[in-house]
Amino acid sequence: MKQTDVVVIGSGIGGLSCAAVLARYGFDVIVCESHSIPGGAAHAFERNGFKFDSGPSLYSGLSYSPSPNPLRQVLDAIGSDFKCVTYDTWGCRLPEGDFDTSVGAEQFCEVLTKLRGDDAVVQWQELQRVMEPLARAAIAIPPAALRFDIGAAITVSRFAPSLAKHTANIRKLTGPFSRIMDGVVQDPFIHNWLNMLCFLLSGLPASGTNAAEVAFMFADWYRPGVVLDYPVGGSGALVNALLQGLEKHGGQLILNAHVEQVLVEGKRAVGVRLRDGKEIRAHRAVVSNTSVWDMLKLLPQEALPKKFRAKRQATPECDSFMHLHLGIDAQGLQSDLACHYIVVNDWEMGITAPQNLVLVSIPSLLDSSLAPPGKHVIHVYTPGNEPYALWQGMDRKSLEYEQQKRSRAEVMWQALERIIPDIRSRCEVTLVGTPLTHERFLRRHRGSYGPAIQAGVGLFPGPNTPIAGLMCCGDSTFPGIGLPAVAASGMIVANTLAPVQKHLEMLKDIGI
Repeated sequence: MKQTDVVVIGSGIGGLSCAAVLARYGFDVIVCESHSIPGGAAHAFERNGFKFDSGPSLYSGLSYSPSPNPLRQVLDAIGSDFKCVTYDTWGCRLPEGDFDTSVGAEQFCEVLTKLRGDDAVVQWQELQRVMEPLARAAIAIPPAALRFDIGAAITVSRFAPSLAKHTANIRKLTGPFSRIMDGVVQDPFIHNWLNMLCFLLSGLPASGTNAAEVAFMFADWYRPGVVLDYPVGGSGALVNALLQGLEKHGGQLILNAHVEQVLVEGKRAVGVRLRDGKEIRAHRAVVSNTSVWDMLKLLPQEALPKKFRAKRQATPECDSFMHLHLGIDAQGLQSDLACHYIVVNDWEMGITAPQNLVLVSIPSLLDSSLAPPGKHVIHVYTPGNEPYALWQGMDRKSLEYEQQKRSRAEVMWQALERIIPDIRSRCEVTLVGTPLTHERFLRRHRGSYGPAIQAGVGLFPGPNTPIAGLMCCGDSTFPGIGLPAVAASGMIVANTLAPVQKHLEMLKDIGI
């Protein structure tokens, strides 16, 4: 039996952010990871010299400090860093045609002029004008200052003057983005474009996406001189940076350590039991970085009030993913390839329709270390629009499963052929991932992208639970799917467990 201050279940970005910041505060921390590779949905893996990102492909706000990106704030707090390559353009393959677009306020106006005319440009510029004060409000409180106890009155109070200026706008950020969008934008292409961005941010269209998430994106993507980032070494470099910070401050990661149960004595979480029977006791807290549904499986039935368990179990869920991970021969490829592409087959189907939206990432265009000389790595995926029900109960070793993999992967091949027509003949490594892959390797309930909590209808529950000493981080606790949201959730838990004075010292150290 091991003893520690805090046990963190899961080494996803939220769990690692929480653990590394806790270690920075001086806590003894052990992270238990079921997989043989750390990083959760952001882990990286290698096949035949090709280095793949399992998940994230689009990053921003990481190449400078201070930054509104919570992950950058975590890295600053723990004193870790990594190199980034910057760029600003990606490709689109949409029903209206093929074109490139960029972050920044002006270039998209050029796209709109060609596709939709001057009236669409006027609407877009008006939306930017409306969003400008909302964007400032969205970043008025740095996530690093937040905590879920009475100490927040102290750590947040220093931002009170800024908050006072944004009070009216902060209220507008609590509802769905569609409420703002529909009052300004009538052009159908802009509507479709914004619904697509919302889906990529939250797994929901504009009617379900919190306005604050979109305002944060506007604050980041449409400021002067903006660039996008790609970490040298891929998402694995981010995971390694968090691990370095964790270990530098005395924390520990244990791989192949599958948590079977959270130990609850009386009404308090006191540790975890692993699959091999070993126990790790936690004096201060157990932090779950699992999904809300997977967390419930770890708790004794009687430990939670029935009403709480039923409510959390009923949390609506986003669909899952299909993935293509390819290692290809790059000889003779066209020289004007973009690092990323967005492919939409049909706006009329709705942006959330299965297999309608496909994303393509070719990160070795930015970072040649990801592939052998003369080669590229490619990641193609359907982001949160693959129904788990199509796969439920299948034997992963069966002929039926292999046939369905080929069938359901075809839309990704077709999307990629719009960019590299002879792609199938170039492949040296071909890996197909399904919702069952997500469920097995990421320990994700039904392979889900995350909660589908509609803005204005439901609220994310935050880190606290009815069990003393049990807290949660990750995409089930904080709005917004992706690295910034989960990093924020982890940092908030760490802040809540830390003394206020240490929290204030950390904010001073990172220039916030």
